Amino acid sequence: MKRFLLAATAALVASPALADMNVEIPFAAEIAGAPFACTDSYTGLGSAETEVQFLDFRLFVSSANLIAADGTRVPVELDQDGAWQIENIALLDFEDSTGSCANGTPQVNTTLRGTVPEGDYRGLEFEVGVPFDWNHGDPTTAPAPLNLTAMFWNWRGGYKFVKIEFSPTTPSGLSMAAEGHSEDATHGQGPRGWMLHLGSTQCAAPEATTPPAEACANPNRVAVALPDFVPGESTVVIDPAVVVGGADLTQNTAETSPGCMSGGRRIR
Repeated sequence: MKRFLLAATAALVASPALADMNVEIPFAAEIAGAPFACTDSYTGLGSAETEVQFLDFRLFVSSANLIAADGTRVPVELDQDGAWQIENIALLDFEDSTGSCANGTPQVNTTLRGTVPEGDYRGLEFEVGVPFDWNHGDPTTAPAPLNLTAMFWNWRGGYKFVKIEFSPTTPSGLSMAAEGHSEDATHGQGPRGWMLHLGSTQCAAPEATTPPAEACANPNRVAVALPDFVPGESTVVIDPAVVVGGADLTQNTAETSPGCMSGGRRIR
């Protein structure tokens, strides 16, 4: 028996550990099934079937897991590339600053890149949003991609997890945004812009410039589960057309922010 135990231990030590394999998780942006582009217009959106041009299309995702054949959730160890990924957080950026996205950035990022142990995977899970520990810092000193102030509200609220913005076209076919209107100018009734912003709300802090000490009442991080995702074959498609399907994109409720933004009573 003693000889058997020694032999088994030697075999265990000699067995190689499972190797890591590189994995890429591609994402695509579409509008009602059509490929997204900053230079295109899209018709038939919302309850009024409005024609729009897009101004921005960016979002944060985090905590990606692939699902092994036995149902085990295996974290994707993201490459720390110094640009788009930090720890388990990644910024997906579909706009390229062309056309109506003039206030964006030329660089795009549509893929999560990382490693997992070798295996057979048949599913994907991730969150839309930034984890609390990273969500309320100073973006001017944060590492990329969290240093992008265009994706930040304030220390209390944190980051805009989703920033999808568009503008109805004028009869001449020119976007109101392309005519020089800022986001601040879109408040009110006119069809000058429609913003889809998602982030945490009801975060307890005395001032907007103070980070909360504990989790927000509404974290608003969205868990996504795609059981049919196959690495190397599948693409995750993000299409906001269904989200705005019941909204009249040419109108905005008086005294409210344009479009659909995270909000609610603040806790002090």
